[in-house]
Amino acid sequence: MYTILDNVNSPADIRELSLEELETLCREIRSYMVECCAVNPGHLGSSLGAVELIVGLHYVYNTPLDKIVFDVGHQAYAHKILTGRREAFRSNRTAGGISGFPKRAESPYDAFGAGHSSTSISAALGLAQAARMRGSDERIVALIGDGAMSGGLAFEGLNNAGTSGADLLIVLNDNNQSIDKNIGAIHEYLLRITTDPTYNKIKKHIWDRIGEGGIRNLLQKMTRDTKSNLVRKSGGALFEALGFRYFGPIEGNDIREVTETLARLRDLRGPRILHVHTLKGKGYAPAEADPTTWHAPGRFDPQTGIRVGKLHVEDRYQDVFGQVLVELARKDERVVGITPAMASGSGMSALAAAMPDRFFDVGIEEEHAVTFSAGLAAGGMRPFCNIYSSFSQRAYDQIIHDVALQKLPVVLCLDRSGVVGEDGATHQGSFDMAAYRPIPEAVIAVPRNELELKNLMYSGLRSETGPYIIRYPRGCGEGVSWQHEPFRELPAGRGEKLLDGTTLAILALGPAAGMAVRAAEKWREEHGTCPAVYDMRFLKPIDTGILQEAATRYQAVLTLEDGSLKGGLFSETAEFMALGGYRIRLDGIGIPDRFVLHDTQAAQRHSFGLDEAGIYQKIGQLMEK
Repeated sequence: MYTILDNVNSPADIRELSLEELETLCREIRSYMVECCAVNPGHLGSSLGAVELIVGLHYVYNTPLDKIVFDVGHQAYAHKILTGRREAFRSNRTAGGISGFPKRAESPYDAFGAGHSSTSISAALGLAQAARMRGSDERIVALIGDGAMSGGLAFEGLNNAGTSGADLLIVLNDNNQSIDKNIGAIHEYLLRITTDPTYNKIKKHIWDRIGEGGIRNLLQKMTRDTKSNLVRKSGGALFEALGFRYFGPIEGNDIREVTETLARLRDLRGPRILHVHTLKGKGYAPAEADPTTWHAPGRFDPQTGIRVGKLHVEDRYQDVFGQVLVELARKDERVVGITPAMASGSGMSALAAAMPDRFFDVGIEEEHAVTFSAGLAAGGMRPFCNIYSSFSQRAYDQIIHDVALQKLPVVLCLDRSGVVGEDGATHQGSFDMAAYRPIPEAVIAVPRNELELKNLMYSGLRSETGPYIIRYPRGCGEGVSWQHEPFRELPAGRGEKLLDGTTLAILALGPAAGMAVRAAEKWREEHGTCPAVYDMRFLKPIDTGILQEAATRYQAVLTLEDGSLKGGLFSETAEFMALGGYRIRLDGIGIPDRFVLHDTQAAQRHSFGLDEAGIYQKIGQLMEK
């Protein structure tokens, strides 16, 4: 089906191709990506835009001896397809299949693992310095997007690399997008470079004079050189001030220009940066027209571009968050929203549309997002800072030092808590409860459904100190009515008994409480008795009244949580029982002491028993003893 791609099993194969064959290969890679991602969803838009870059890098560099370090990995699909994983790509992000991100254990061509943003420059610098110390002649390249360049870690890497003298090439893939449209000073700076008025004035004048024809092709090389010189003088000052030799910008979707430029730069030494302009979604019209949606579009018809989605009665938690935030902002003029480049994913785009002056997208800068929120709170505002759970790990010090220590009323909403599905180990929200539970006076709330999320957001607004942390899962809620229900404040540290019973007390956090009720009711239908089920609602402060009741009225206690068993509700309950001298059988279901690999959320929860079937089975083990 694919005349070139079907015969490419490693980068060595593409080094035998002509320029015309490389162009065909790029078209076929895009077609293959669309074919595979239509039925097996993934991060499509960024990878479509980076095809020529990746083909060019493997064509010019002697990989895997030379090393390419990817940032995040959203751009890396062509890399996977070209490095012996063409057929395996059909299993991308599925159970037993390859990871959606670069992974060192998966291939010698994956020089460094990536899942979170802005790591490539620091990692590539480490590899370059290690090569120098070993006396190796290998070349090191970091491929980073302009969105990831806004992250603080990228600047730290630049600052160190520029003065290191290391033999390192940074390829800055500038496509004007991360997931949502990029914002901030670095984006504006790069935009000025690629729209340099002097260069564009000259180009228009020349092109108008010569018109269509072969002479225009002959002059393209001259104008590329003119562009490079002009822009380097007017736009590359930031990078050169940091110690880099700056080259570009070049057209990153032109395979001839990419390969010629990389070949010239390969044998230069020292820290260099190549600025490349690409189009996110390149080669697939729907993705070019709507790059935000097509960053990760889900299943779709490859011929029409019509997305194939499941119909849900339930609202997604992110949509509930977004609508409630707008409602709270209308009630209280102090409410503001902050997100690190996740406006659409978190649901905060609703506030951006309704009240743009009270919405702040700070770019991929989780640490800054939290301290900025702390500053807003210190200034009298009531910030709701929404960060994906796994990304919040980057802001741990800021949560402690800038929010908690100063008792500032910041509401931290941790979306994608617990298992998240196909993105795999780098993105699971496993550790937030265990990480933040030791922070003095922090509140950690876990809603069991949409209405609980609404009321906990209201309760967080009314709290006078912080951090007030609300963590909730990726995906749809429980289908409960919430939109027309009045706000109700939920006192911190107060849980709720959902079902009375005997012998066993089930203590649950989040949507696991609903699973527990259904499993317990099934047990009652079949056996006549059932365990009691409590929605703890808060991990911190914990409802000690419920814990004491569970320890004194029941023979066994079972905890349920979509988070790490070590350090979460199970640990909190065990500590209470031990310190209180209670001798009671205690068991727990939660994320075990391992990294959870890519699969569906349902399969991940089933693997450690956090579903109705697993809870029912555990009830049987504990009720019959």
